Amino acid sequence: MAKASMKAREARRIKTVAKYAKKRAELKEIIRSPKFTAEEKEAAQIKLQKLPRDANPIRIQRRCSITGRPHAVYRKFGLGRNKIRELAMSGDIPGLVKSSW
Repeated sequence: MAKASMKAREARRIKTVAKYAKKRAELKEIIRSPKFTAEEKEAAQIKLQKLPRDANPIRIQRRCSITGRPHAVYRKFGLGRNKIRELAMSGDIPGLVKSSW
């Protein structure tokens, strides 16, 4: 199990990303667009850099929804490899069976 503080940190990051998503998108559009001048683009870059680090969606770590494990998390299920195996063996994940040939 992951520490509660790590789970809380990830939750805070998710909220921060959602809070600043619109502002980040606007600034990035200014930077990418050819219709703005170099000075406007530079000002937008500086504003983007002044936003909190955790406002960047790259900083969000995928975690197992049950244990909070940060590594070996399958996107399709949102679970770590250990929990997928446990739940698959007990038949709790529909359509998922152990392969045999």
